Amino acid sequence: MRRTDGNSELKTKASLVLAILVLAAARVHAQEQAAQAAPARQIIVSIADRKLALIENGEVTKIYSVAVGKDTTPSPTGTFTIVNRLTNPTYYHTGMVVPQGPQNPIGTRWIGLSQKGYGIHGTNAPKSIGKAASHGCIRMAKKDLEELFEMVRPGDVVEIRGERDEQTAAIFGTAEPVVVATATASTDGNSTTEATR
Repeated sequence: MRRTDGNSELKTKASLVLAILVLAAARVHAQEQAAQAAPARQIIVSIADRKLALIENGEVTKIYSVAVGKDTTPSPTGTFTIVNRLTNPTYYHTGMVVPQGPQNPIGTRWIGLSQKGYGIHGTNAPKSIGKAASHGCIRMAKKDLEELFEMVRPGDVVEIRGERDEQTAAIFGTAEPVVVATATASTDGNSTTEATR
């Protein structure tokens, strides 16, 4: 009959617990290092400028022209986060479902925000870019959106600013937003002028 030493068994268990703690600490350290290595991304949208800036590690890396909400359906303002990213999304609106494809009003990509029902997306009306024309979402040209889509992740911060401030002036320039007037001919031969900001 073999007799085991209680101290030896206790030392073995203590060594096992110590090894588990060391591995757990190493895993936590690796996760912290990975989080620090990932760039801190932020998107700033200026409604007044009709522009979106991607900021990584405090530096502006890209600026895009966008369409924003029209007066009757304004874009929300405030700080949001990206909650999801979808490729070839289906558009759902009251009584309407539009599958992926050229008629889809949100285009080929959807970057969903923490404000339910709002996001950054494409458009099937590319001439709306640079105007207050959406139902509140931020619209982008297809090429620009697909580029931005690859650079952002859920959890990234999105700030939508309704008014110009020092930061938006520094990012997008100090000039006041441009008012664009377009003349169109009506069916009775008279011309009309429409001003958009």
